[in-house]
Amino acid sequence: MDAPSIEEATGLLEQARVVAGRAYAPYSNFRVGAVAVTDSGDRFEGANVENAAHPSALCAEASATGAAISSGARRISTMAVISLDVQGVVPCGQCRQRMAEFGVEWIVLESPGGPEIVTLQDLLPRSFEYWE
Repeated sequence: MDAPSIEEATGLLEQARVVAGRAYAPYSNFRVGAVAVTDSGDRFEGANVENAAHPSALCAEASATGAAISSGARRISTMAVISLDVQGVVPCGQCRQRMAEFGVEWIVLESPGGPEIVTLQDLLPRSFEYWE
């Protein structure tokens, strides 16, 4: 699949920004929103959800992935990620590996000059793969 255009990336970040406003982050005040786009173009939103038992928190990317998979999708082509509190946020290592599992090729990030479109390979050059 081709990389999203700058216009598409801008729209995805705007959508993710709205979703980030719905994050539940009373402990860290670090609100993140994500939008997962499947190969068919369907979009699924996710916000981070914290918990008093801190290891139980759910990243926005994991939330968006879960929404896509729960709807029956098995491949996600693009993931847009934005924080309302830190410009240029990138997915954590666990989410990067989760994205590799479902075939994410493109990551859309916020940068000072506008949307930044990178490959998952750029962020996770040697992902873990399952071999049967």
